[in-house]
Amino acid sequence: MADILSEFPMPKVIENMAEELKKIKESSAAYATDIDALQSMFNAIDLTTLNTTDSEKSVAAFVERVNQFAVDYPDLKNVGGICVYPVFAPVLKSVLKQPDVFRAVVAACFPSSQTFVDIKCAEVKEAVQKGANEVDIVISVGEMLAGNYDFVREEVEQLNNAATPARLKVILETGSLETPENIWKASILAMSAGADMIKTSTGKNGVGATPEAAFVMCQAIKAFNEKKHRKVGFKPAGGVRTVEDACFYYSIVRTVLGDEWSGPKMFRIGASGLANALLNQILKVKTGKKQSVKYF
Repeated sequence: MADILSEFPMPKVIENMAEELKKIKESSAAYATDIDALQSMFNAIDLTTLNTTDSEKSVAAFVERVNQFAVDYPDLKNVGGICVYPVFAPVLKSVLKQPDVFRAVVAACFPSSQTFVDIKCAEVKEAVQKGANEVDIVISVGEMLAGNYDFVREEVEQLNNAATPARLKVILETGSLETPENIWKASILAMSAGADMIKTSTGKNGVGATPEAAFVMCQAIKAFNEKKHRKVGFKPAGGVRTVEDACFYYSIVRTVLGDEWSGPKMFRIGASGLANALLNQILKVKTGKKQSVKYF
């Protein structure tokens, strides 16, 4: 099955990505004052709570902030999704009143992905049955690094089947994969196994998103769409906290993939800390005055 990799040789543009990223970075600054771009970024946020101290009560209150946002800021688009542990899928289903906000869970032994495949599938399936319409899973990074590509692809395929009809977001944990070659291969394997979106990182292993990883993944998405005619979404996550960061990643997506990769189905960005930063920037651009709102 890993013969799929031979269909997708890594393009030469990745060898020169430092130069490409420098240009993209320079042009990204303009998005910080572009109200449409800022609202697009805000609408791409996965508002996330993944704490040991989470409870039904705290998650319900977290979700209610998203409901209330629609009341307090009716002229703004809401966040793209809310992401919680799988046990709180029923809370998302019962409390969330915004139909355009995805109900996402992390599953399949997140963040390590180190357990039996049947247990991973069972957790994914139950989370979907109880209300999730998006599931974030992590590839088996150790097997990927060991070159066990068939295993990695087949496991993602099984998890994709278990998640149906929900959308599957596949986390590559790019900080552990380290090299552009590994990130490229993992991207192709995940997409060929049915991923609806590929995501850089969990944010739980100390290394989050990087522009280099984002560039490689977006090039892989572009190549996959050109050959297989299927659009796969992209999400940078882990350490994306500032408006400047968001603008850079947004610019990478727009430059490599184009305007069609907009809206929360095709572009998502993490995480909760970024929501307030983008909201304040939107309000600043709208009013001309510096804002310090801490909404989420």
